[in-house]
Amino acid sequence: MNPVIGLSLGRIAVGAAALANPQAAAKMFQLDPVTNPQVPYVVRLFGSREIALGVVTLVARGKAQRGLIGLGILVDGADAATGYFAMQDGSVSRKTAMTLIAPAVGAMASGALGLFRR
Repeated sequence: MNPVIGLSLGRIAVGAAALANPQAAAKMFQLDPVTNPQVPYVVRLFGSREIALGVVTLVARGKAQRGLIGLGILVDGADAATGYFAMQDGSVSRKTAMTLIAPAVGAMASGALGLFRR
């Protein structure tokens, strides 16, 4: 499968899951919505962003799509950095940080593959 299509569909699926059931999505990322009731709100923000980025990347063509792929790489890089900083400041454990960082780095790699494969 084309990495851009796969990544875009993955963004849409993860985003939809986050919007539909933010508590389950939070638990998937090893976040605790019980002790931190703001987590579902933030997960929904993440979900809507992922859906928007996935959809616009799928429908765009040419330079616009390349730009959106680049934007996605930057967003995923920011997500990875945020996971790292959360681990550094003790907001999350090292194990939880890895569940936040690894998918972001994987998405960056998939985006880069799709960008440079063209």
